[in-house]
Amino acid sequence: MVSTYRVAVLGARGVGKSAIVRQFLYNEFSEVCVPTTARRLYLPAVVMNGHVHDLQILDFPPISAFPVNTLQEWADACCRGLRSVHAYILVYDICCFDSFEYVKTIRQQILETRVIGTSETPIIIVGNKRDLQRGRVIPRWNVSHLVRKTWKCGYVECSAKYNWHILLLFSELLKSVGCARCKHVHAALRFQGALRRNRCTIM
Repeated sequence: MVSTYRVAVLGARGVGKSAIVRQFLYNEFSEVCVPTTARRLYLPAVVMNGHVHDLQILDFPPISAFPVNTLQEWADACCRGLRSVHAYILVYDICCFDSFEYVKTIRQQILETRVIGTSETPIIIVGNKRDLQRGRVIPRWNVSHLVRKTWKCGYVECSAKYNWHILLLFSELLKSVGCARCKHVHAALRFQGALRRNRCTIM
């Protein structure tokens, strides 16, 4: 059985959204920062112990605000498909306080415009550029406690540059989507075992 999950990747400019996606898909990283100016769609398949999961990863440029309805969503080409995804990855730079404030604002807007009256959509907060730990502006414990205990969201820190915790991020993503869609819990949990046994393949 093939499961399909649509995932939106959001964040402020320069936080490494596209770098995370490209490291996950192609195992590559560029020191040259090329700003994302239009929505990009990636269609990888993740094979885990005989189960295939099709991912539709939507990499969005920085948006000024989360669309409040479908009309606004489709009026802006950069926001199309943003309200219909199964999960959100919100990326911030651990060395930039403003990028965390951006994530905080977008998360609140998602809650206010999408979750009311529907099943909760998983949100994972990602602190990128862990390799620049000395430049951190908010203590990790503070962010982790806020995100996990107060926001009830998943939290992962990673380094797109060194491919550190990138697979863990997408493991948490599938686990979160599985928990929100109960019939897929078993497949999501198998992903963690596949990672430990190095039996996870990106196609």
